[in-house]
Amino acid sequence: MNPATDRDMDLHALFKGFGTDAPALDVVDITLDSRTAVRDGLFIACRGTRQHGLDFVGDALRAGVGAVAWEPMGSLRPPELPAGVVNIAVPALRDRLGEVANRFFARPSEALQVTGITGTNGKTTTAWLVAQAIGHLGGRAGYLGTLGQGLDGKLRPAALTTPDCISFHRQLRELADAGAGYAVAEVSSHALDQDRVAGVCFATVAFTNLTRDHLDYHPDLAAYGAAKARLFALGAGTAVINLDDPFGRELAVRLPASTELIGVTRRNAAGATLHGTLAGVAPEGLVLELRSGALTARLASSFWGSFNAENLLVAAGILLANGWPLEASAEALGRVVAPPGRLERVPAAPGRPTVLVDFAHTPDALAKALAAVREHCAGEVWCVFGCGGDRDRGKRATMGTVAVTGADRVIVTDDNPRSEDPQQIIADVLSGIASLGRLQVVPDRADAIARAIRSAGPGDAVLIAGKGHETEQIAGQTRRPFSDVAVATAVLSGFRPASARVQDA
Repeated sequence: MNPATDRDMDLHALFKGFGTDAPALDVVDITLDSRTAVRDGLFIACRGTRQHGLDFVGDALRAGVGAVAWEPMGSLRPPELPAGVVNIAVPALRDRLGEVANRFFARPSEALQVTGITGTNGKTTTAWLVAQAIGHLGGRAGYLGTLGQGLDGKLRPAALTTPDCISFHRQLRELADAGAGYAVAEVSSHALDQDRVAGVCFATVAFTNLTRDHLDYHPDLAAYGAAKARLFALGAGTAVINLDDPFGRELAVRLPASTELIGVTRRNAAGATLHGTLAGVAPEGLVLELRSGALTARLASSFWGSFNAENLLVAAGILLANGWPLEASAEALGRVVAPPGRLERVPAAPGRPTVLVDFAHTPDALAKALAAVREHCAGEVWCVFGCGGDRDRGKRATMGTVAVTGADRVIVTDDNPRSEDPQQIIADVLSGIASLGRLQVVPDRADAIARAIRSAGPGDAVLIAGKGHETEQIAGQTRRPFSDVAVATAVLSGFRPASARVQDA
């Protein structure tokens, strides 16, 4: 038995009914990733978009796996395995990963109330809100998403917003075994397109909004939306949908008959169950008035930005779907602090500019973040941002336009260039900016952050956008430690006001 999973299973039971003759050999673990293969485990090799899992079977064999299950494809040659390693060909294996994972990990999603949240923006904040609020309500909720995976706010880093199918079920089993009653997961469009949540029994699914993103992967916005819509065809008990979004209204009328709708709105959309009114915006945060039927509640949150009213409203709808009363839900949500890298305020002594770090990396998200800072800031708004390499080039010019429209002063810098030329990325951003007045280009991100903070006045706010909670910067094949929060903290701790404002470029 594998101490990491505390379980094993024989191959005959694992693949029963799959049209293959597997022996009754116990395996201690299963994985799609050859880098995580273990001795006496099972390596699963499926077709991929670019490669087949068998391309990596050598790594799994070196780890000492006891069996390899692989998916036949056309002229693909069967793998030559060492004596003693079981060779299992499983037709359409990729399409059956959900059932394989369910069998091995003992149907973990049925041991939890699982909520899946999708949308272009707001997934992380909404999932964080719900998981933390459930804790304040006396429950225990695991979180799975961009910030990592874990329970009670103790997170392990995650490489993907939504992991592969086997890993997703494994993480649900870990949460259930650790005593969680709930799991709140971000579900990306990539994950839905690639069936990474296959076999998961969702109690609740939720939608935040749909705007342009990931068109480097999806051929167009229609395909992107279609991927998101797959989450709502899975037969969840309840769907919480933002009816102020046009695509949300489309989703609402296409739900399976077995799925109950909780529609949320700030604009009195028809058919809404939960209404929210933004009653106040102050340096301390937001105040929302919630109404569901005859019930009302006041939600006072430390979150900045009226766009977060939407996230708070969807989160409240999810709590209602899970059986929590409206007033208790509002009180619990009001106690939640912002997640890392989501309009995260960097601590600073009085007399210094307010510095915020945000993950905004789409035009819509950046516009909302800048508007949020503007709402709460009496002075000038500074924006430090760049665009990631090997991602949707079409949004870069728009990002530039959004930045100079929403901020008083803009510094364009590097994000994660990856394999692209950083100077070309910056040029793409600048192509969307008609006038370069009040704009500077400082390629080194740490220098850009320092320049903005040291140049800003005590009543100003500096928004550092794009990387959020990330702790490394990727350039070429190099990953170096880098944190916007850490850099800003260091600058503020050694703060010295600029003798004069930095000259505009």
